[in-house]
Amino acid sequence: MLIAVAVALPLGTVSALLRDTWIDYVVRFVSVAGLAMPAFWLGMLIILALLHFFNWLPPITFTPLWQDPAANLAQLIWPALSVGYRYSAIVTRMLRSSIIEVMSEDYVRTARAKGMRERIVIGRHALRNALLPTTTVIGLEFAFLIGGLVVTEQVFNLNGLGKLFVQAVTRNDFTLVQGLVMLVATVSVLVNLAVDLIYAALDPRIRYR
Repeated sequence: MLIAVAVALPLGTVSALLRDTWIDYVVRFVSVAGLAMPAFWLGMLIILALLHFFNWLPPITFTPLWQDPAANLAQLIWPALSVGYRYSAIVTRMLRSSIIEVMSEDYVRTARAKGMRERIVIGRHALRNALLPTTTVIGLEFAFLIGGLVVTEQVFNLNGLGKLFVQAVTRNDFTLVQGLVMLVATVSVLVNLAVDLIYAALDPRIRYR
């Protein structure tokens, strides 16, 4: 999710500010490709590319972070990139649409008429308001990532919650299924709470006094 946000924020902003230019077309092409490409299929392409160009295969045995941080990163960075690219496309398109809508609002024109620098107008007035719907999408996708990556975990041989979910269902381990459902539900509630708190930080009008 950190990779998705780090990629989507600059791309979505640049695409909206340079609307209908070749940069905007490139960003939109990249985002549409991310939406059309499943994360597990991109993971397979990454593995094949590493084998073909570098003759190197990512490690398929899980190494805990506290034992060997380098080996842990070598295994997790590639699935994180494949999944992060998929979700960065969603956030990029949402942020682009939100910024384009906000840039036509009266308060943005007023800020420009007052002589404010363009950087301040975009950062303080446009981007903060455009982040409200984008934050909602980020929160929803983060909650989905907790247990919705079964196939990607299979591709990279990761022991994730999605794989554990499937194994618990196939083995009729109802106690484990209930525990996992409660875990995912708890994470979803906490993520929605965090999104509401971020709303208050971005928009002072919705803060409680």
